[in-house]
Amino acid sequence: MDYVSHGINRGYTNRILSIDLSKDEITAPDLDPKVRDYFLGGRSLGLYLLHSSTTIKTTAASPENPLILANGPLGGIPQFPGAAKSMAISLSPLTGIPGVSNFGGYFGAYLKYAGFDALKITGKASRETMIVIDGFAGKVTIEEAPDLKEVFELERAIAERFTKAGFDKRHITFMSTGIGADETSFGCINSHYYDVTKPTPAGRGIFRTKQAGRTGIGSVMRDKRIKAIVVLSDHPHGENPFGAADWNRVRRAGTKLHKIIKEVDPQSLKMYRKGSAGLITFMNKKEYQALPVNNFQLGSDPRAPQICGKFYAENLFEHRGMDGCFPGCNLQCTKGGWVTLTSGDHAGEKVWVDGPEYETAAGFGSNLGIWNPEFIMEANWHCDNYGIDTITTATIMAFLMECSQRGFLTTEDAVGLELIWGKEADALTFIHRLAHGETELARAAGKGMSTLVEWVADRYRTRTGNADVSELQLFAMQTKGLPFSFYRTHRSLSMQASYAAASDIGAHHAAAWLIKVDLLGAFPTFEDKASALMTYPRVRLGNDNMGVCKLPWVDVFNPESAKVENPDMHINPATQEIYAEFFNGVLGTDLTWQEIFQQTDRDINLQRVMNVMVYGSETGAMDWIPDRAIGATDDLLYESEQEINDQQLEKILGRSAAEIGQMATAEKRETLLNFRKGELRELIAIYYRKRGWNEQGIPTIETLQQLGLWEYLNEETRERIGTLTS
Repeated sequence: MDYVSHGINRGYTNRILSIDLSKDEITAPDLDPKVRDYFLGGRSLGLYLLHSSTTIKTTAASPENPLILANGPLGGIPQFPGAAKSMAISLSPLTGIPGVSNFGGYFGAYLKYAGFDALKITGKASRETMIVIDGFAGKVTIEEAPDLKEVFELERAIAERFTKAGFDKRHITFMSTGIGADETSFGCINSHYYDVTKPTPAGRGIFRTKQAGRTGIGSVMRDKRIKAIVVLSDHPHGENPFGAADWNRVRRAGTKLHKIIKEVDPQSLKMYRKGSAGLITFMNKKEYQALPVNNFQLGSDPRAPQICGKFYAENLFEHRGMDGCFPGCNLQCTKGGWVTLTSGDHAGEKVWVDGPEYETAAGFGSNLGIWNPEFIMEANWHCDNYGIDTITTATIMAFLMECSQRGFLTTEDAVGLELIWGKEADALTFIHRLAHGETELARAAGKGMSTLVEWVADRYRTRTGNADVSELQLFAMQTKGLPFSFYRTHRSLSMQASYAAASDIGAHHAAAWLIKVDLLGAFPTFEDKASALMTYPRVRLGNDNMGVCKLPWVDVFNPESAKVENPDMHINPATQEIYAEFFNGVLGTDLTWQEIFQQTDRDINLQRVMNVMVYGSETGAMDWIPDRAIGATDDLLYESEQEINDQQLEKILGRSAAEIGQMATAEKRETLLNFRKGELRELIAIYYRKRGWNEQGIPTIETLQQLGLWEYLNEETRERIGTLTS
């Protein structure tokens, strides 16, 4: 397809690129201004396009299930730090409900520069396919892809192909995935971009990657037989190249945030040195017990400094060059380094690893009982190379290790592997088997936690004759089918409710990462916690809509926020004012930051409505988490934190320490766990009421009408909501 770009006006190109692979059909319809202004962009626009393309019968494997990649109106503007986040959206093969994942790098910005606010791909190709969007020539093509199964082999082939055609590597960005996405339901998509500054053994310059990891959208990409999506483009040039309504206002906002990052980060979290792995130290504090150890059984460990951000910063990260995932971001938190691989077909090779981020470091580190940072980096690289989500992979592996610990899984089940805490070589071998679907266990694990639990249960019943396998559900760490990201939530009721109810994709922290401020005492009452479950998703998911990164807001505390008259200084209101200035400068509006982010309620409710289409009257029942995420699931685990557990029981029961000491551990454990479950149920109920949802967690017609969302729902959806709420 040949096209002429509309250019960028107030952050938008006002055009969608639509590709039907089954028909080899490419179109570029205009973006309806009414839709654009209601569903801002990024996640919000992507969810609308998903809803418009699917019915109640559509599954992740249906040809009509779209793969959507969407940027936002503020994305791609390097004058503001962290302005290059984009969204991948589709029905998830892992959960069956809408899956959403954000990612960094240049892709979303270059897609906009090439002329499009979103890319929607439906159908399934008849051959292995590569989509090429050439913003220089104004041409979109569907081409045959190289016959390669690994991501970094594909990366080299794409770079060679387009540099030979005369393109500078800095003008090439692409999305890819690998064989692991074929063999699992939790494939990730890699976002590749060229970093001209990073030193390498051959000089300078290397392709780097960020990931759209969660919810298995890479597996949707491979189901459509797409290997890569390439965008060729350059940054817009000239005065106000992004069509901002007030370019000077945009630049002022960027200057303000740059200054705060420059002054604050080196004195606080040091993201520019540690990346997000620096969070391990906070979560590991004894008083918080929030770092998952051995499948969330424990919450801290004295060996944690071996895998913390400080260790990586001093020993493994390469600090030379620039570590922003997009020009203009001085937070510089995209860390990485060189590691020599010890396993797989590439054993002995020295490779560049982007990461680990906190989630990967905790997942392959503390949660597997492995305290070797180079193992973590190797596991990180293999997952990226195979195209599988590190979070899901690590959570599934931890479940299997606990199954071995508790006698549910044998070496025979694992075909010779000892999947036990701390055993690095066998853990790496399992990753290779998982990505290639090589054994029955690996294939069961590749289908996700729910299938894996049933597989382990069946093997155990057959081997022992014992029909009681209910214990497995206590430590199968997933919600709505999505394995947990790595926060142990025993001491954070707000984060429990976030995983259970506020995150509609499943147990992920993107919507409401409340654990840190909750542990710091930010939300003392149930009303405070429920309000936070409203306000923080508005901001966090609102950033996903706008196309900007959360980290300059959430991890760099603006000193002026302590002076702002606001009941929650932890939401960093002074920096929110800067984001509002940026937003208003681009779009030509005059809104407060609260008004801007309140618009996120539209897509939060749309995603909940789409969940209702799958779950029906069971929607509220799906808003729950495993017992392990709430409290101790056996007596030994209770006793490992007995002091604080007993102190909580004293308050709950109104008894003395001596009286509590006379109780049997099992009685104490059950009493405390039931109390915490009751608190969680109460908090979720308050959250539902604040959202305007009924007792089953279903948005009422009145709520949807007040939001203006009702008119955007199709007739099938309106009828179902009406039936379920009548």
